[in-house]
Amino acid sequence: MTRSRILLIVLLLLAIGFYFVHSRVHSYDNRIITKMNDLNTSRWPRPRVAIVFGASVYSNGELSPVLEDRIDTAIELYRAQKVDRILVSGDNRHPSYNEPKAMHEYLITHAVAPNDVVVDYAGRSTYETCLRAREIFGLDRAVLVSQGYHLPRSLYIANELGLDAVGMAGDLRLKQQIDYLSVREWAAEIKAYYNLNLVPPDTLLGEKMPIR
Repeated sequence: MTRSRILLIVLLLLAIGFYFVHSRVHSYDNRIITKMNDLNTSRWPRPRVAIVFGASVYSNGELSPVLEDRIDTAIELYRAQKVDRILVSGDNRHPSYNEPKAMHEYLITHAVAPNDVVVDYAGRSTYETCLRAREIFGLDRAVLVSQGYHLPRSLYIANELGLDAVGMAGDLRLKQQIDYLSVREWAAEIKAYYNLNLVPPDTLLGEKMPIR
């Protein structure tokens, strides 16, 4: 067998593998909601919780436009009484960088009651945020708040981990980032499938703090 034929077979197998992973990750896309009124919470037991995934925070403590969009979407859900609590989860592994703290401060300065904000300081990845929401904060179901490019993977991870989740998509403000983030998401999808089906990542767990 020639080298070019071997290469062709390898590429074909990789393409089939990626297509399989992509299909699995996007198997919960029907749970993505784009309009607030389409989120039917009448059958949900309280408290209804929105989970906001962390994203970049600037050195001055301001939220990046991507993260601000997520937080603003959660605030809209809260004001519309679609959720009772907002769980903010992000990266706080370095003393000089604190996504959850910045998210918490933004929420309480935008008329969200402090008691309705729950902070997870160990949500270093989408996987860890979803697992800790179930294991540490005792959630059975939640609304995941993120951009459209990120929600398929978030919903896949959450639901496969046993967290009955739907996703609320906010409008991505930085249009020029769409292509970059979408390409980056391809690799993240493969990692998500690997973590769920082969080797789960080390996740910082601890004392349970159920959301009441």
